[in-house]
Amino acid sequence: MKKLYHIQRSMFTLFVSVFFVVTGSLIWNTTVIEGKLNTNSEEQEAMPAVNPHTIDVILERVYLDGEMSQERIKETIWSIEDFWAFYDDWVLIDQNENEMIFRKEINDISPLLKMNGYFGITEDGTLSIYEGEPNKDKIIQSFFQLDTTKLKSKQRMELVRGIPVQDLKHYEEVLQVFAEYKSKQM
Repeated sequence: MKKLYHIQRSMFTLFVSVFFVVTGSLIWNTTVIEGKLNTNSEEQEAMPAVNPHTIDVILERVYLDGEMSQERIKETIWSIEDFWAFYDDWVLIDQNENEMIFRKEINDISPLLKMNGYFGITEDGTLSIYEGEPNKDKIIQSFFQLDTTKLKSKQRMELVRGIPVQDLKHYEEVLQVFAEYKSKQM
């Protein structure tokens, strides 16, 4: 995977370098060889030496609960080195001349889960997370079958009503507690 990343990075660097060289050659050819060099310093300052390259960058964030978010931004590349340094902690997934897709694994639960996630139990006894209070239509993630005969009545009622997900620590604690009631039949 890392070798593919370096190959893709090299290909992109080569593409942008060729773009800058061709653009610079055209400007030099027009101004020097064809004799169109302007002696008026104000007009010379207005002409850029090299044009930047603008691409779409898609940033994918993958969270511990399996959710993935995407952010699309327009990025103007002035310097290849600065561009790669900025995205150094991201993994390049795909690219073409107009778009690059980067991905990062986030060691946290998704914002959706923090805002509106509830642990609950399905009719067949599967521990699940719901978007909003438990409802069979809004399951975000399912974990494992529970042996409901071993659950205390208070725990069962909490799961039926829904246990709000607070943060990563709480998410892990709830999974750990209910893992003790995992059904042996799998």
